[in-house]
Amino acid sequence: MTGTGAVFDDLATALRAERPVALATVVAGAGVGGALLVEPGRDGRGTLGDPDLDRVVGRDAEAELQAGTSGVRHYGPRGEARRDDVSVFIESFAPPPRMVIFGAVDFTAALVRLAKVLGYRVTVCDAREVFATKARFPFADEVVVDWPNRLLERIGHELGPRDAVCVLTHDHKFDVPAVVAAMRTKVGYLGAMGSRRTHAERLDRLRREGVGDDDLARLMAPIGLDIGARTPEETAVAVCAEIIALRTGRPAPSLREGEGPIHR
Repeated sequence: MTGTGAVFDDLATALRAERPVALATVVAGAGVGGALLVEPGRDGRGTLGDPDLDRVVGRDAEAELQAGTSGVRHYGPRGEARRDDVSVFIESFAPPPRMVIFGAVDFTAALVRLAKVLGYRVTVCDAREVFATKARFPFADEVVVDWPNRLLERIGHELGPRDAVCVLTHDHKFDVPAVVAAMRTKVGYLGAMGSRRTHAERLDRLRREGVGDDDLARLMAPIGLDIGARTPEETAVAVCAEIIALRTGRPAPSLREGEGPIHR
């Protein structure tokens, strides 16, 4: 158990270290002002006044943090559902969502710029050192020279529903390992660029790698909404719009669902 002052000291420490953290505070009912600090993988600090309430709110706070949302939830005095004896405000301090872009190609620079406007922390990765440079992608937070699957082996466990992986390589020796590795993560959006013919060949290769239909259903390819995009900048808009539509559950005309040539 930790005093309220120590809870806020721990919150400040977590924020300075850019660790994801949620603060739950009783705003109505018994124990107003009680605070519980929740971090994934760590014991909660503080208390809302009851250990069962702490446990239930801690679980809900982790869910809010994973979604990057905040809000008031209502409980019984021991965390019972469908009661409103106690109101708890859960405030998420989530790090920016991440976008990992594989392929140092012409479309990548435009996607990096738009993703930064939308608040993403962007990593560009390509195994070709001559193309993967900070000079070509100055707005990227990180430019990594490595194979896609090796990068995801290092950071894949950090990716969640708010994050995106975009495979723009157009080359099976890069994009197949990238897609296979991304499917092992919990990333919320996985898209791959290419013509319908390229994607059909990609699907055959993925199936030969043992990827099943359920995992293939996660892959948005050809990448982006069907809005007639042609330039790198228009394509970046189509990709980011598809990410937003998938996250919010809104119906939108994805290229994946269409037929015929992408460019008419």
